[in-house]
Amino acid sequence: MTSLKQFIRNVRAAKTIADERAVVQKESAAIRSSFREESHDSNVRRNNVAKLLYLFTLGERTHFGQIECLKLLASPRFADKRLGYLGTMLLLDENQEVLTLVTNSLKNDLNHSNQYIVGLALVTLGNIASVEMSRDLFPEVETIISASNPYIKRKAALCAMRICRKVPDLQEHFLEKAKLLLSDRNHGVLLCGLTLVTGLCEADEAEGGEQGVVEMFRPLVPALVKVLKSLASSGYAPEHDVNGITDPFLQVKILRLFRVLARGDAQTSEQINDILAQVATNTDASKNVGNSILYEAVLTILEIEADSGLRVLGVNILGKFLSNKDNNIRYVALNTLIKVVAIEPTAVQRHRNTILECLRDADVSIRRRALDLSFTLINEGNVRVLVRELLSFLEIADNEFKPVMTTQIGLAADRFAPNKRWHIDTMLRVLKLAGSFTKEQILASFVRLVATSPELQRYTAQKLFAALKEDITQDGLTLAATWVIGEFGDSLLRGGQYEEEELVKEVKESDIVDLFFTILSSGYSGQIVTQYIVTAAIKLTTRLSEPAQIERIRRLLQSYQTNLDVDIQQRGVEYSNLFAYDQIRKGVLEKMPPPEAREDPQLLGDAPKKHAKVSGGGKKKATKMTEEDSLLDLMGGSDLPAPAVTSSTNGSHGLDLLDMIGGSTSPPPQGASTAPPRSNVDSIMDLFGTTSPPPAVPQSTTTSASLLGGLASPPPQPVSPSNAPHDVYTKNGLHIALQVQRNAQTANVLAHFRNIASTHLTGVSLLAAVPKSQRLAMASISATELGPGASATQGMRVQSVNGAPPAKLKLRLKVGFQVDGRPIQDQVDWSEPV
Repeated sequence: MTSLKQFIRNVRAAKTIADERAVVQKESAAIRSSFREESHDSNVRRNNVAKLLYLFTLGERTHFGQIECLKLLASPRFADKRLGYLGTMLLLDENQEVLTLVTNSLKNDLNHSNQYIVGLALVTLGNIASVEMSRDLFPEVETIISASNPYIKRKAALCAMRICRKVPDLQEHFLEKAKLLLSDRNHGVLLCGLTLVTGLCEADEAEGGEQGVVEMFRPLVPALVKVLKSLASSGYAPEHDVNGITDPFLQVKILRLFRVLARGDAQTSEQINDILAQVATNTDASKNVGNSILYEAVLTILEIEADSGLRVLGVNILGKFLSNKDNNIRYVALNTLIKVVAIEPTAVQRHRNTILECLRDADVSIRRRALDLSFTLINEGNVRVLVRELLSFLEIADNEFKPVMTTQIGLAADRFAPNKRWHIDTMLRVLKLAGSFTKEQILASFVRLVATSPELQRYTAQKLFAALKEDITQDGLTLAATWVIGEFGDSLLRGGQYEEEELVKEVKESDIVDLFFTILSSGYSGQIVTQYIVTAAIKLTTRLSEPAQIERIRRLLQSYQTNLDVDIQQRGVEYSNLFAYDQIRKGVLEKMPPPEAREDPQLLGDAPKKHAKVSGGGKKKATKMTEEDSLLDLMGGSDLPAPAVTSSTNGSHGLDLLDMIGGSTSPPPQGASTAPPRSNVDSIMDLFGTTSPPPAVPQSTTTSASLLGGLASPPPQPVSPSNAPHDVYTKNGLHIALQVQRNAQTANVLAHFRNIASTHLTGVSLLAAVPKSQRLAMASISATELGPGASATQGMRVQSVNGAPPAKLKLRLKVGFQVDGRPIQDQVDWSEPV
């Protein structure tokens, strides 16, 4: 039989993976043979299990040795038990049936006279305890935790925490025991007791605080304040000293418990304010161990009901962390400041220069967190300075940062721009530096800005034309410039002087057409760019006056009539046909009216692309249903199928919302609506081969088209006391209100989401459940990302099982979203007021 040391030498001596596999397979076979021989020599069994543990570290299969570990547990020798328990913890987990055989051994060893054997049993139980084992063995743990031996008492405390996590009903057996642990003078026992109490309190908070565990431990705060004060002010203690600081582990645990006990309680917060200030000012920050205590103190200050001066002190400590040479400390500081900026924005603004310096750090993670924090600092007063710094960083930033930066700078400019000229200049700079990384929602917002600023259209067109002549490699710049030049080409030709040192150069009609030809013949002309240029070219035929240039455009459009891309081919055919009808062409290609403002900039996503096309051919996506549309009944497990929420083929999400807040759910009777008189658009459609008139749309569901594509928001419905919005959730920067409208079949609910914070909310979702007597169907949310002040909607339909609308709505709502990367999950029960 090979010894463990020799086996390890053989594995390490293997030159190739094949050699190592051969050694492992040979030894595994030998171990299996030894197990089958049923040797009663504990030394042989112990050697085999030790080799199994080594195989486990190599990732090999070791399940065949589980029973041998249990045999070692039954041995009276301590060496056998120690290895047996180690193998049990590593080779078994709570989901394996063989674990039930361990319960009896654990029960015997928990009552053993040897404290070290008791310790082995407690450690094993604390690592692998299942629900059944916890229920069977908690009396022994409850007895041991009251023992006088500190060695097994602290292990019993940690084991009790595992039991309480597995079976929350058993918490009541350990509450009084945990109180006694916090009064123990032994630092090890006190440390484990604090861990147990913190776990109990956090579990109580997660369950809604119904058991009042937090209130039970709050009277212990004054005693813990004394302990922390003695640790912070005591002199050198050899048995607990770590780099000149007395027991930093215990100090950190006390601070964490303070954070749990004082959260949301002004009286408890007042009791610990002084000791927090003392710890924050007297702890040595020159060593890493001191920084760990300071960090926990700052987290506690920011989460309790501390006064403003103490919060400013905490922010200043984080500011000092930013100047630390250790990147880990700087990262922690930046990550924490992102959460603090909403609470103490003024205090964080004082460290703005240090934060901006972190943008040029060599560590990519530091740059990323500094960038996220920089965007949260932007406001009306510093938007010019911060955006200028961010644009400088954008010039040298890695490509992975550019998509986020272009989006955030665009959103910040939309919200805080001091004037339109600065706003346009900023977006021009963004497009020049990172146009290829600019999302469509930002391009759409920029287009709307130009369209609603007639006094700056000529200036913008000149700037974009000059930028596009210099660089055609940036797709975003090409798309924005093409749209603006096509729409305001006549302004571009007029020229003008805007600044004393800058004389706008004269632009000829041939220059514009030459530029389009240059882009189309380059390697940067993709499908979308070609679509934009073709549409801009047909628009220019009504903006230009030289027949030669118009003829060049006509030939250009004709060349795309045989393009392999169906969309581009259709544009080429339709636009070429327009040349035969000059009056209609001029009417169709008139300048678009200024678009309506939208509350949520995220809704501007596909705007320029949608309006690059004049006539039909584009397919409108039906409202996409998600997997959550048919939710399981969380209130009773009803297995009734939820009715599907669908939209008609020529409807839209906006029409569904109109229907939910007051429109008729049944189709109008045939022939009830009269066909509208034929317009110029109908004549144009006839030119392109559409001989039958489009179906009449009921007047109650019509919406006006906006410049940037899609349907505008539905017109506001008159609010009556019966369908007034009900506030159901206002927390963590998100506000949700429900508006109920009833008809003969259903109760329609429209959820209104609004971001009331200064930060960006992502991954916004709402799940709902109803009682067994009702059925629920949900539409998808209109936007999952909400910028500051932005809003979204989500529709629901509720009806009784018998098909009638419910007499009273009762919903259980589960809200989920992320704030600065921090996930938030909340649950709300709401009943409709009578």
